[in-house]
Amino acid sequence: MDFQSVSVLIPAYNEGERIEATLGRLAEYLAKNFPRFELIVVDDGSDDDTVAKVKRAAETNPHIALISYSPNRGKGFAVRQGMLRAANDAVLFTDADLSTPVEEIEMALGELARGFPVVIASRRHPDSTIASRQSRAREMIGRIFNALVRLMLGLPYKDTQCGFKCFTRSAAKEVFGRARIDTFSFDVEVLLIAKTLGYAIKEIPVRWTNAPGSKVRPLRDALTILSELLILYRAKLRGGSCS
Repeated sequence: MDFQSVSVLIPAYNEGERIEATLGRLAEYLAKNFPRFELIVVDDGSDDDTVAKVKRAAETNPHIALISYSPNRGKGFAVRQGMLRAANDAVLFTDADLSTPVEEIEMALGELARGFPVVIASRRHPDSTIASRQSRAREMIGRIFNALVRLMLGLPYKDTQCGFKCFTRSAAKEVFGRARIDTFSFDVEVLLIAKTLGYAIKEIPVRWTNAPGSKVRPLRDALTILSELLILYRAKLRGGSCS
């Protein structure tokens, strides 16, 4: 299948400082490369000017849509709302900081066309290019988290948390329609559900640049992360669904 239409989802929480530039860059790239596209910003209860700036961008570009609600529910909830609304053949979510450049969608769509309905970017792929790394502490915490994911859930992927994942529309609807986790571990739940449903999942190398302003604080959120992994472990024993 040649993917000529794409939905790009950006979960946003207090991204007022960069959301206009992000939308401009994404819209320019997508308009040059796709006959049909949509940009969906899901505002996750921001208390800055994110919503106002997205509305202003949408007034001049009909491809931009906004989903907004309050209070803040978490990135997993935001991504789920956008993925279930997306209307095009390929559906991608990416972070507002564009730490993975939008041009990487070309490789992701190539893998979709080759029969992988779920494609995930991996910063730990041997062919990835990391222009600016996270702190050593964050990298170490990430490796510990990944080891727990492998041990408890049997997911073999090198990087479950990179915020750049692409799905066929049918896979997105089926997977995210079953997802329930709203916070940090939602990526793991999504991959567990996809694997349980029998979807082939492809990890791809990417260019990636660490950007300041992450909303995740692994040390602060450690208890939540561990409790979510336990929820997912029990879900795995039941067949992969947290519902």
